[in-house]
Amino acid sequence: MATSDGNDHRGHATVDTACPLDCPDSCSLSVTIEHGKLTGIDGSTRQAETNGYICGKVRRFDRRVYSDDRILRPAIRQGPKGQSRPKFKDVTWDEALEQVATRLTEVRERWGGEAILPFSYGGSNGLVSQDTSDAALFRRLGASRLSRTVCAAPTRTAARTLYGEMPSITPSDYTHSQLIVVWGANPSESGIHLVPYIREAQRKGATLVVMDPRQTKLALKADIHLPVRPGTDLPVALALHRHLFEHGLADTTFLDEHARGSERLRLRADAWPIGRAAEVAGIDATALEEVADLYARKSPAVIRCGWGLERNRNGGSAALAVLALPAVAGKFGVRGGGYSMSNSNAWPIDRERWIGAEESPTRAVNMNHLGRALFECQAPPIKALFVYNCNPVATMPDQNAVARGLSRDDLFTVVFDQVRTDTAAYADIILPATTFLETYDVAKGYGPISLQLVQPAIDTVGEARPNVEVFADLAARLGLVDTWSANTEAEALLQITNMMPNEIRIPLHEAGTATPPMGAAPIQFVDVQPRTADKKIELFNEALDDETPEGLYVFQPDPASDDYPLALISPATSRTICSTLGELQSEPAAVEMHVDDAVERDLSNGDTVRLFNDQGEVHCLVKVTDRIRKGTISLPKGLWRKSTLNGSTANALVPDTLTDIGGGACFNDARVQAERVLAASYKGRDVTLTVSAATAPRAH
Repeated sequence: MATSDGNDHRGHATVDTACPLDCPDSCSLSVTIEHGKLTGIDGSTRQAETNGYICGKVRRFDRRVYSDDRILRPAIRQGPKGQSRPKFKDVTWDEALEQVATRLTEVRERWGGEAILPFSYGGSNGLVSQDTSDAALFRRLGASRLSRTVCAAPTRTAARTLYGEMPSITPSDYTHSQLIVVWGANPSESGIHLVPYIREAQRKGATLVVMDPRQTKLALKADIHLPVRPGTDLPVALALHRHLFEHGLADTTFLDEHARGSERLRLRADAWPIGRAAEVAGIDATALEEVADLYARKSPAVIRCGWGLERNRNGGSAALAVLALPAVAGKFGVRGGGYSMSNSNAWPIDRERWIGAEESPTRAVNMNHLGRALFECQAPPIKALFVYNCNPVATMPDQNAVARGLSRDDLFTVVFDQVRTDTAAYADIILPATTFLETYDVAKGYGPISLQLVQPAIDTVGEARPNVEVFADLAARLGLVDTWSANTEAEALLQITNMMPNEIRIPLHEAGTATPPMGAAPIQFVDVQPRTADKKIELFNEALDDETPEGLYVFQPDPASDDYPLALISPATSRTICSTLGELQSEPAAVEMHVDDAVERDLSNGDTVRLFNDQGEVHCLVKVTDRIRKGTISLPKGLWRKSTLNGSTANALVPDTLTDIGGGACFNDARVQAERVLAASYKGRDVTLTVSAATAPRAH
């Protein structure tokens, strides 16, 4: 093991590594250990843009590593699935993997490979621990393919359509911007290293605009905050386009040279004058017009396009419209001008080279449809589910349908994770996984353009094993030994990095970090160009227009009704990374509600409330605030079931409908009602509730 001070890790040592968790920043870390055990985590300066400081989530990651919830050894379920305190019997790795291999073989022989569904997301995994030996195994088995679309699929589709996923502006270049628009992102909670650069730009005179239905920490510092109604980012963006075209502010010279489809975009934008867009979005028309004028006048201007705006029925078109603004306004070609979103594809790296097995032409299952897939897939039905790098009970839409599907007695379920997740309660076999502090990996930042070596810093906890090793072992037991040749994560690390170009591989091996050929801070349309087939921006894709339910850039109205008028959103917080670390929340969750909505429902701070729609209900506390727009309520992203009073989270109220493009999740399309609980008694998960007769619309 390499240590920065040369000490043996059995005594006191400091280890340089990196954070691969699902955040744009990918911080470099300095980990201190004592006799193989973690004693502290701090930032290092190896990754320049994260500048030596880290978030509290990772700083306190020892709470997960040594948690009582940590899975220490393989175990087999004893008793019914889905109990709040399920019983498992510890077994050896040999016993567990032999049973997994036997059951997968039985399913494959009787039902075919497509009856096996691998279920993972992997946002918190690096290049070694995701899509290596696991992908090789499931491809060789002929398993069903998983469409990993729960997050970033609509924005990724939009960026690929427009620019071929051209690399974008990195945080440090925000200091050169004169106008910064943060749209559907909350870097104060996720991607914290952008905030100091924005603050520095403001000190130099930059104007900050924030588009968010909540008054976030950054919104409080903004010159203009537009609290757009959830799902209405599309008409707001189109109103900006119309303003640019209508007032002769569009950069027609740039569009003629570098873009296609501007006239089709202009026609769709014509339907949205500023007044109409402001009315639909519930914002001030004068403020929106001021933003339009500022965006036309100020340069360099950058738009930070987040993922909040994609989480609804209009999400794909909204991302297209927002990301197209720099092209129409001519904001490219200068440092600090253009857009930033995800730089995950900035590197000349091809995962297919190292997987070593062709992808099977098997059916694809959209992960947002897990609940319905476990009941509706008939050719063949899903009979085996292998869950890893994911906690679907806590993260997928229509939580109750997911739980019902996982409760099937005829479904063989494996959960391979670090801690006993909500999903593990439904497992037939649970397997203990290592954390990033116990393995080798390569972390790829998608805010700052960074590639960093991750290496073991602490002794493995219990009998946890890394992904590469477990899937390679399982492949051997299934007789699939000619696909993946690396049996440990160290071997896999070398196998993968040796396939990288020398200018990446050598510094990664020698210094633990690498810079891409384009440089760490590229200027769009100077250092990088669109990666579309003809190198032009495609503002209107005819094929995608045909595939979109209403057509590209066409607004679909709000799904609210008289029965369910409140828009429920679930934004990221400073406590979790998706659902990772959700097990550590000890106090009951609270839903944030505007004071006017609370008064209408006779609710006060600390009251118990029932949020409900036709899909389910959530019982939680109330936090009354003026920092969220009226008609919108907010329950944190990543909650586990134990954090609410009835064991359901916001996802129990989320439909499994899909975004207009990209097949993404419509979390922010949940529409609910709220009513006060007058009396309540709690015994574990058994809850007896009496609700206000004045607000109860139905018997329950």
